[in-house]
Amino acid sequence: MFFRMIRGTFVRQWKKMLMIALTIALGASLATAMISVVLDVGDKVNQELKTYGANITVLPKQSSVVSDLYDVEGGSASGGAYLNEDELGNIKTIFWAFNIVDYAPFVNAQASLADGTEVTVVGSWFNHHMELPTGETLDAGMNSLRSWWDVNGAWIDEKSENSGNTAMIGANVAGSQGLSVGDTIHLKGTESEDDFEIVGVYEAGGTEDDEIFVSLSSAQALDGLDGKVDSIEVSALTTPDNELAVKAAKDPKSLTVAQYETWYCTAYVSSICYQIQEVITDSVASPVRQVADSEGAILDKTQLLMILIMILSLIGSALGISNLVTASVMERSGEIGLMKAIGAYNAPVMGLVLTEILGATVIGTVIGFGAGVGFAQIIGQSVFSSSIAIRTMVIPMVAVLMVIVTLAGSIPAIRMLQKLEPAEVLHGR
Repeated sequence: MFFRMIRGTFVRQWKKMLMIALTIALGASLATAMISVVLDVGDKVNQELKTYGANITVLPKQSSVVSDLYDVEGGSASGGAYLNEDELGNIKTIFWAFNIVDYAPFVNAQASLADGTEVTVVGSWFNHHMELPTGETLDAGMNSLRSWWDVNGAWIDEKSENSGNTAMIGANVAGSQGLSVGDTIHLKGTESEDDFEIVGVYEAGGTEDDEIFVSLSSAQALDGLDGKVDSIEVSALTTPDNELAVKAAKDPKSLTVAQYETWYCTAYVSSICYQIQEVITDSVASPVRQVADSEGAILDKTQLLMILIMILSLIGSALGISNLVTASVMERSGEIGLMKAIGAYNAPVMGLVLTEILGATVIGTVIGFGAGVGFAQIIGQSVFSSSIAIRTMVIPMVAVLMVIVTLAGSIPAIRMLQKLEPAEVLHGR
């Protein structure tokens, strides 16, 4: 009898049941899309921000101390201390190796042009191909770390045979020397000299515009710095800092064993810096705070916006359900009054009504989840130009939210049902 009554309701009031299901579907679709984006937006935002440079700088311990004394942010001078080039591959062996998306070493050399003008020559990687100790391969370097540079010409291509004799010059150097793409410059260092063909003229908007960039080995040769590196810039996907990360950044030894394990196994910028220091001899890795803090702030605001949109949509769904269920109970007041008159208690009647509503909720949730997956992909492609991963945990989260919304929206109708008096209803009052 119970299920016959439910089936009868779906047949007689199919329009209202359909409207309830569609209202739930709308809320479920937005909840699915927003939760999926929130769970995946961290990596997407971090990937977008990686185009604006590195968020970790690695310096020799000695030069880092000098930089701290003079309050220099990531100083470029080595102060006579260097990092070992042959340890660069170790960065991709740390616990969070897969979060290291790019990195490049830098070495500064002083050289003079043909007219005697002194210039700073910076050696680095551009599209450097690495065979890593883990068996993986990686193309890393300036091409992606400095992707915002306005380059006239081309980047140095390390895959070409003559890459060691090519250079990129800053806009200020090009302007003062009257140089352009295709010209040849002669650089004389303290240990060697060589000719370099200009393949690109770049405008960075900073001190780099007064410098000349060449391959790492070429700059090392000019000053006799074979195998030595001044600094390393690392671009890593990180998790926004919390109290534990701040405490660990000050002193990892102050953490308990449990706190240390949590911190070490979470992609905080401080834990990644700590792990880099473990694999690079006599190094100090520190976050570029402007970038690291911006990542956390932007991520937090983006996630908050998504959550607010989801909450507002669920409130709207609850209000819609409230109106529809209340109207349904009012239409069936005679039927409900008759049930009470022949001995039905409030609990069974409430159970009947809620079962009918939850049946429509299940249908709406299934439809809404499918639509939400599509909405999430539209958001991913239009905003991040990539798909959004739909995690399994989204299914129970959406289901629980829809049940809560349905029950919350049914409260006014249930209270009306409880107060309904059979005598008044059956007499038409």
